[in-house]
Amino acid sequence: MSPRVATAVVDAGAPHARVTVEQVRHAFGFGCIGFDLLGHANGEEDRSELAEAWLGVFDQATLPFYLGRFEPERGRPDTARLLATARWFADRGVRVKGHPLVWHTVKAAWMDSLPDAEAERALRERVRRETRDFRGLIGEWDAINEVVIMPHFENEPDGVRNAVTRLAERLGRVGIVRLALEEARAGDPSARYLVNDFDLSERYERLIEELIEAGIELDGIGLQTHQHQGFRGEERLLAIADRFARFGLPLHFTETSLVSGDLMPADIEDLNDYVVESWPTTPEGEARQADELVRQYRALTSHPAVESITYWGLTDEDAWLGAPIGLLRLDGSRKPSYDALHDLVRGEWWLPPTELMADGAGRVEVTGWRGDYALTRADGERLAFTIA
Repeated sequence: MSPRVATAVVDAGAPHARVTVEQVRHAFGFGCIGFDLLGHANGEEDRSELAEAWLGVFDQATLPFYLGRFEPERGRPDTARLLATARWFADRGVRVKGHPLVWHTVKAAWMDSLPDAEAERALRERVRRETRDFRGLIGEWDAINEVVIMPHFENEPDGVRNAVTRLAERLGRVGIVRLALEEARAGDPSARYLVNDFDLSERYERLIEELIEAGIELDGIGLQTHQHQGFRGEERLLAIADRFARFGLPLHFTETSLVSGDLMPADIEDLNDYVVESWPTTPEGEARQADELVRQYRALTSHPAVESITYWGLTDEDAWLGAPIGLLRLDGSRKPSYDALHDLVRGEWWLPPTELMADGAGRVEVTGWRGDYALTRADGERLAFTIA
């Protein structure tokens, strides 16, 4: 049996009673970024079709907290809009995640100009403020992003070293992770906090070892797998999961993507260096993307340490690097990959409303993917239960 499937025995109310059982949400996190729905959630634009497509597959939304965009002017954070968006998702049964609290990229110029001690104080206040303000709405955060390269990051287009890089250089990698997690837990001790990185080499493993040795509590490990240069394949993805599973922490494939057009050349080392005027989706690429998406999700959900997969963009509109990684085309039409993932998450791996009959003791046995379910009795009473 799959590690995702289990059985629950539920009281149907009476012997041989007929009841209807249906799934409400997976325990496994099938996530996607919710960036495109901020305007919709705040009533600034009508994106009903996009929202319907989003909710038709996903149950975990990642919202953007990049400091340079969230608080471009000191003391004027975009809290109200993000709160409204988080509530919009939560009201629809979607779990909400924040990304990221600390990162050296998408920097805030106002923080970079501060002396080191004041910049550290401002960063600490920012982390604590966000986790406090979103307590009860956001249950999971990427507490810190891409620490492996952080102390050596030198991409400063404005010529000013960013405050986070300076701080990481002064405190060290372990020190800045400690800062992020201490302040985050001070703001909301009930949320879960991850480290997140694209560098899945032994350097990331060593960082996690150092964090554990230093007594720093992690709630999970974030693993980025953007695949603009081609699908890594089931064997490599499972090998990555195996390597990081040794820490005994939940694994989250936090940022994953597959291209539905021409692939980026293999010799590009930094994906950000690849700039093209147009990167269209193609029929051949769409067929490939759909096949690879199914293979990836089947592989990763088979691994007992993996708790979630977050696809990095429902639509090609405003996709990272302009790449055709979305499951919807620019015109909003659905690629084969959307239907393929829908057929897995809300088809093969989902229990729709199903009529069952209780046994002589008034019990119903329900087998399905771990998650939240509802049972409706003949008298209309609806009971929630969990398959754990």
